[in-house]
Amino acid sequence: MSLHTADALGLLLKNAISTSSLRSGRVVHARIVKTLDSPPPLFLTNYLVNMYSKLDQPESARLVLHLEPSRNVVSWTSLVSGLVQNGHYYSALFEFLEMRREGVFPNDFTFPCVFKSAALLRLPVTGKQIHALAVKCGRVMDVFVGCSAFDMYCKTRLRDDARKVFDEMPKRNLETWNAYMSNSVIDGRPKEAIEAFIEFRKIGGHPNSITFCAFLNACSDKLLLSLGEQLHGLVFRSGFDRDVSVCNGLIDFYGKCKKVRCSEFVFGEMGERNVVSWCSLVAAFVQNHEDEKASLLYLRSRKDIVETSEFMISSTLSACAGMAGLELGRSVHAHAVKACIERSLFVGSALVDMYGKCGCIEDSEQAFDEMPEKNLVTLNSLIGGYAHQGQVDMALALFEEMAPLTPNYMTFVSLLSACSRAGNVENGMKIFDSMKSSYGVEPGAEHYSCVVDMLGRAGMVERAYEFIKKMPIKPTISVWGALQNACRMHSKPDLGIIAAENLFKLDPKDSGNHVLLSNTLVAAGRWVEANTVREEMKGVGIKKGTGYSWITVKNQVHTFQAKDRSHKMSKEIQRTLSKLKNEMEAAGYKPDLKLSLYDVEEEEKAAEVAHHSEKLALAFGLVALPLGVPIRITKNLRICEDCHSFFKFVSGSVKREIIVRDNNRFHRFLDGFCSCKDYW
Repeated sequence: MSLHTADALGLLLKNAISTSSLRSGRVVHARIVKTLDSPPPLFLTNYLVNMYSKLDQPESARLVLHLEPSRNVVSWTSLVSGLVQNGHYYSALFEFLEMRREGVFPNDFTFPCVFKSAALLRLPVTGKQIHALAVKCGRVMDVFVGCSAFDMYCKTRLRDDARKVFDEMPKRNLETWNAYMSNSVIDGRPKEAIEAFIEFRKIGGHPNSITFCAFLNACSDKLLLSLGEQLHGLVFRSGFDRDVSVCNGLIDFYGKCKKVRCSEFVFGEMGERNVVSWCSLVAAFVQNHEDEKASLLYLRSRKDIVETSEFMISSTLSACAGMAGLELGRSVHAHAVKACIERSLFVGSALVDMYGKCGCIEDSEQAFDEMPEKNLVTLNSLIGGYAHQGQVDMALALFEEMAPLTPNYMTFVSLLSACSRAGNVENGMKIFDSMKSSYGVEPGAEHYSCVVDMLGRAGMVERAYEFIKKMPIKPTISVWGALQNACRMHSKPDLGIIAAENLFKLDPKDSGNHVLLSNTLVAAGRWVEANTVREEMKGVGIKKGTGYSWITVKNQVHTFQAKDRSHKMSKEIQRTLSKLKNEMEAAGYKPDLKLSLYDVEEEEKAAEVAHHSEKLALAFGLVALPLGVPIRITKNLRICEDCHSFFKFVSGSVKREIIVRDNNRFHRFLDGFCSCKDYW
């Protein structure tokens, strides 16, 4: 076949489209102009319009189209579909309108394109007009046109119209069912997606990877573990257990259902993985509070040269925030900068959150200021960082600045938490009272817990109890726990017993509730009752939860528990700790031995008090970290008063900044002082 024939040139244009080669396409176009009469055959014009529009050259496509005197529906559809493919939705609708002005009727390929434009632009009125035209042209009964109309109504939130279109479709193909299930999940109606899947199976439908993923997403949203496991069996029987998309969906499903070991198993059995696979497992670890595993998987992905994505970076930063891993967080930040994604909305918000939770509020503010675009999540992250530091004035000032954005549930949790830690009862109560009246946010359990904690910190324990009695919702564990802790701190054993009794009903197996009641009774000098609580714990087989402290050095997390001698540097740690103890006692520090009677399960001797997990982590930090580097320790429980006092002495003696994040707040020790106004 001669390269100068129209058919041969048409094949060359098809090849240019399939290989996305604009240069080849232009060469062929030049050959058409040079060798063929003007205008060229209509099919070549259509090829040219299709080529230019698909390769995102809309002006060239329009020029070729308008130079063709006998352009038809194929010509116009080629232009419209190319514009839609490249995201030029408004232009696609405009060209569709021009086509109609010329009296050209759309076909089965045109309608899906314009329905998609109306859907993605959220233009329900335009979508209805297109639907009316499809009915008028007799095209609405086509399965692809009907599916596109249905998808448009779903995406423009016209549920009743979508359901009517679905019910009236004479024939539904797999894509239609997939659209129904996927849109139901996106629209927050997972139950309907599950029901649709069951109906689809009843009529003998054979699911594909999209069907499986939609169903898994529905099960994830409803936390339907058993149903999802049944689907996993169907995945195996259907031969989709090696499909990457389905396996990614399974990893995500098991992670959200708190079965992270199953997520690991699916990941490990995958023959082929993509970046979503890695991101899904990192997210599963983070969702299940296995932040160290998430961090290690991220480091492994870097060795395997997995493609960098915003989701991977933001998920890993969340893991760093959870374990206060500042060192790794900074290296992830550097990776984000190298990949040019540090200013994206997701990564930027995660950076603000990570630095705030690691106690670096200045870095958190800098990450916030450098973001070109901010949303409510970003603002909430910085407010939360201020809350962790107890900087209520900064939190309130930022809240005032966010006027264009309407605060949500989490905004008020952070604000009330900041007021609580700063002891600002007046502002805290004003914010709580304004939630529903001014912002339409219904107070939830976390908000009530913050208020009880705030009143308790301020010594208003009776008022906190009255507040609980007037709550319109049933008090949760966190609410009664906040009251019980206030009772311990302010020696209110009678109210403490009431709080404890309610906690025992809600969670009878939690050792912390029993220990806290025992501590409350000991603080009030009621030793017999405290011992009775301890004996009751032993009688029902409840053991006190183990306290852990950890510190990150060179991207490695080192974990300690009380009297731990398993660390490879144990000799250096013990030697440093012994030296510190002698120096601090010489400087005036005295171990608070009475605390050992109720801060741990059994009485400890003075030597044992000196080997609490946070003290071991401190000694290791002094040995392993160079001078000038702050020592950052995280503890899963509350730092004890003896360690709090000890750390103040150490910070003044060794001239090092020590930052401790326990399960309650940040404690920044420097020059013999602590940033927190009170021990809580």
